[in-house]
Parts: sequence; C-alpha cells; structure tokens
Amino acid sequence: MPSFLSRDEYFDAWSTWHGGTDPRDSGIVRGWLTIAYTLARPLSGLSPLLVTALGLVVALASIGPAAAGGLWLVPAGLLIGLSGLLDSLDGALAIAGGRASRRGFVLDSVVDRLTEVAYALAFWVAGAPGWLVVAFGALCWLPDYLRARAGQAGVDETGAVSVWERPTRVAMAGMTLGGAGVSSLVGLAEPVVVAGAAVGVLLGVVGTTQLGLQLRRALDGPGPVTLG
Repeated sequence: MPSFLSRDEYFDAWSTWHGGTDPRDSGIVRGWLTIAYTLARPLSGLSPLLVTALGLVVALASIGPAAAGGLWLVPAGLLIGLSGLLDSLDGALAIAGGRASRRGFVLDSVVDRLTEVAYALAFWVAGAPGWLVVAFGALCWLPDYLRARAGQAGVDETGAVSVWERPTRVAMAGMTLGGAGVSSLVGLAEPVVVAGAAVGVLLGVVGTTQLGLQLRRALDGPGPVTLG
C-alpha cells in the first residue's frame, strides 16, 4: 500500500481531484479537511467505500430524531455533523492513502447529494415549510451540478471556494437542528429550524452567484457543446 501523504501533499492531491481548487484558500475548508486528515492517519486501514456508505446511513438516521422534535433535535444535529465528518474522512483515506479512483470519486459525489436530501428532509420533518426545504435542497445540489456541467464543457478549474461549500452546508444543517433542540426548552424549536433553513438558502444564493460569475468567465471561450 502506498505511504500516507503529508497534510500539504494531501491538500495538493485534493486540489487535483477537485478541479484545481486549493483548500488552503478557505479557512473553513482547510480546517474541515485538516480534521478529516488527522482522523484518517490512524484509521488508514479502513476501506474508503465502507466509510462512504456509513456516512449515508448516519445522514439518513438523522431524520428519525428530527421528526421526534424537542430535545431529539440535538442528536439529529450531531448525526448530521458526524455524517459530514465521515464524508470528509472517506476522501482523506482514499486520497492521502493513495487509493483514490474515478469510480470512488463519482460514488462519493452521488452519496454527498443523497445525504443533502436527508438534511433537507430532516428540516422538513422538524417544521420547516416545504417550499423552503425544496429551495434549500436545490441550492445544495446546484453548485456541484454547475461545476460538473462546466467540466463537461471543457472548464478545467472549478473556481474559487464560495461561501456555500460542502462543509458550510453540513455545519448549517447540523447547527440549526442542534440549536433548535436546545431552543425547544423555551418553545422556539420550529422558528429556529425555519430561520436556519432560510439562512442556508441565502448563503446558497450568494455562493451559487459567486460560482456562476467565476464559471461565466471561464466559459467565455470556445468548448465542446452537447444538447441535453
């Protein structure tokens, strides 16, 4: 098995797998990946695919306590945070451990989108209105869809890190539900859930706009175009 990369080597390899985006440009992303890397070193023998699957299971498990409401919202938020950490851990195990593959990269991206569906459902069963939940979920998906389509159009770079990257989405969802659980003691759980979802939508709009402007400049030149 290849030797485990140093943290800086891991950041460089992560950047290569993510269209040239340097995680060191964002304090949140750098910190998030550093935590995952630190955990991955002593767990280097674990299968990244197993951790990917576990992250999805944990995300789905958050829906039950979110539906129960009250103080159960606290473990729901913790489960969301854990699912996000597992998502970063599988990437650290694969990339820093020299086991990254295109198949694993695609699978990880699919699981990311499914876990974000779970986050949106947790918001919904916790009291957020349907239209707000749909907007939150769509804005979780849209940036990565834009990056994927831009890549198909020949764009090699995915743009600078925006305010609505994966760590922000996880933190927003987890902290909202956890905070709602604490606020349930004074009868404010639902307003906190609604406010958190609304802030997520706002950050999603800002982040997607940032990304859209960056990709527009990159897409000004000629490139392959397909319909559908």
